[in-house]
Amino acid sequence: MTTYEDQASHGGAPDRAYATVGDELTAVVERVRASVEDVIEGKPEVVRLSLTVLLAEGHLLIEDVPGVGKTMLAKALARSIDCSVRRIQFTPDLLPSDITGVSIWDQQRRDFEFKPGAIFAQVVIGDEINRASPKTQSALLESMEERQVTIDGQTYELPSPFMVVATQNPVEMEGTYPLPEAQRDRFMARVSIGYPSPDAELQMLDVHGGVNPLDDLQPVAHAHEILKLIEAVRGVHVAEPVRRYAVDLVAATRVHPDLRLGASPRATLHLLRAAKASAALSGREYVLPDDVQSLAVAVLAHRLLPTAQAQLNRRNAEQVVHEILRRTPVPATPQQQTGFGMGRGAPAYGQQPPRRL
Repeated sequence: MTTYEDQASHGGAPDRAYATVGDELTAVVERVRASVEDVIEGKPEVVRLSLTVLLAEGHLLIEDVPGVGKTMLAKALARSIDCSVRRIQFTPDLLPSDITGVSIWDQQRRDFEFKPGAIFAQVVIGDEINRASPKTQSALLESMEERQVTIDGQTYELPSPFMVVATQNPVEMEGTYPLPEAQRDRFMARVSIGYPSPDAELQMLDVHGGVNPLDDLQPVAHAHEILKLIEAVRGVHVAEPVRRYAVDLVAATRVHPDLRLGASPRATLHLLRAAKASAALSGREYVLPDDVQSLAVAVLAHRLLPTAQAQLNRRNAEQVVHEILRRTPVPATPQQQTGFGMGRGAPAYGQQPPRRL
């Protein structure tokens, strides 16, 4: 993988107000990260991806076998932020109105009154989302994409920030339904926690053997601080060669012979937003190709459908994305350019021939 060094320099006196805000936001991220890692032992990369999705205004899908901490990760992230949290246990008999809400006739007012469902929260935890029917799962489509709910012709806005953290068991498990393609595409990223290392599992027994680690977890950040972080991520600079690189990666999934369904334009947008959040978490005001590369599998793989022949050859979507990363030309090493942002330098991509991974 081509590695780019941080080439930011000061083209003038730094803006002290900006630096102060940046330090405050960095402190918020570190507090949330430390809070979640107190609960989820030995998985720093999973925690970082969860924070990346939160700051990129996306939704997170956690897929793994039972018992590895999927729901605990979702709860730890939600409880670390001082905002409204609702949990939905998805079951085969769950109705769409249980999620979105329902209009009930009020005898005194002689009119219908809307009773909000569980989706009306800033962080919504969907536990075992693929145990509900596709009809119930479709109740999340409008809220996840447009951050609103429409009931009986009336549209209700959802609070901000808004994030859905859903867990699902592998499709091979008993009593599960595959998520519809349209719903998988609305999740910015998918992550698998995996089994802990022996040392991490031993530490988990020592620390959490007699108590629930979530009982003592207190909020370490306010919702308005998260909104400031999100606003800062929106201002991260993305050079034209990096944008083109993201487009090339996604376009390659649409023509790959091992895939019968490639990534959508929404996937390109999600990949770029996640890369901006990753750059901000690294303390940069601009995106590097490394940011795009590191997130490509998590953002793209769950949206892809391998062909029947690829499945017979035991080729999965993750392997295809890795192959596309190896074959897609990477933008050339950036030259130094000053005058970006608040007096900081940003990469100026030269005209050198593209490099490959």
